[in-house]
Amino acid sequence: MAACSPALGGFAQSAGGTPTPTPFLPDFSGRSAEDQPIAVTGGENSQASIYASSFPPPSAASDIPIPDPVGRLAQPDGQVNILLVGSDQRPYDGGFRTDVILLLTLNPKDGSASMTSFPRDLYVYEPGWRVDRINAAFARGDFQMMADTMEYNFGVRPDHYVLVNFEGFKTIIDALGGVTVNVAQPLTDERDGPGDFSVPAGAVNMDGETALWYVRSRGTSSDFDRTRRAQEVLVGLFWRLLSLDAITRAPELYERYKQAVVTDINMGDVLPLLPLAADLGTTSNIHRYAIGPEQIQSFTTSSGAAVLLPIYDAILGIMKQAISSPG
Repeated sequence: MAACSPALGGFAQSAGGTPTPTPFLPDFSGRSAEDQPIAVTGGENSQASIYASSFPPPSAASDIPIPDPVGRLAQPDGQVNILLVGSDQRPYDGGFRTDVILLLTLNPKDGSASMTSFPRDLYVYEPGWRVDRINAAFARGDFQMMADTMEYNFGVRPDHYVLVNFEGFKTIIDALGGVTVNVAQPLTDERDGPGDFSVPAGAVNMDGETALWYVRSRGTSSDFDRTRRAQEVLVGLFWRLLSLDAITRAPELYERYKQAVVTDINMGDVLPLLPLAADLGTTSNIHRYAIGPEQIQSFTTSSGAAVLLPIYDAILGIMKQAISSPG
């Protein structure tokens, strides 16, 4: 099982092990914006600046200097990275934010998979735009800008993406007959209707509406806790698909549910990964990572927005583990 250094924060676990809660956001209320460290770009002839020139230049001014790109991280041959993003888009609403951002890394050679979650308020350079919250990139520039943003700031370029909104998420969960989620911590929070709603720790059967509430709820917790809950639901979805013999029924299930998501993945991309899915069903060799409080600094923008500045060295430590980088 992969392990995440305590010095780096975040978390890592085997899917079959005991879930470890994501740490909550520490109190930065005593710090002013001037107290926050800001990465500054190198000289125009530096190696980082030369690499940066392969990305679109900014089209708007940023509150902070644009940081250097981190550089592409080495990965094992045959590895596939899929960006899973959950949007808050409502029917007939053109704008949206991707409030769930998760990188699924599949390593057929090693027989393993990993999930890495990114807080929606990370304040990063979005090539072709400016430094902004990461959850604005997909809506502003589609997958191209989001892939550039991931590569520039985290050293990994996604090969594919899956975008799902509220209704698509609920449709998939309900069509599968619900999912069983291994809840690490009990949660009580507001929900549509009178009073609060609670789920206990342990195995909890959820329909689509409950699973969506569980993933999105943050009135009594934090965005970091929300990344853990999203991963728990995703793992539950994987095991539910296996219970429905998804490996042999893959073409049928793909056709049935592809209308609930927006993706560039086709059946030809799925078929080579089915042996890995079968292996994971036996070995549970699934590892979980997240960008947590020890990889960020609090910052307030000129407009008064509270955002999270990346601590790049700490984040790269997690990314190298998540993608099995030898570097």
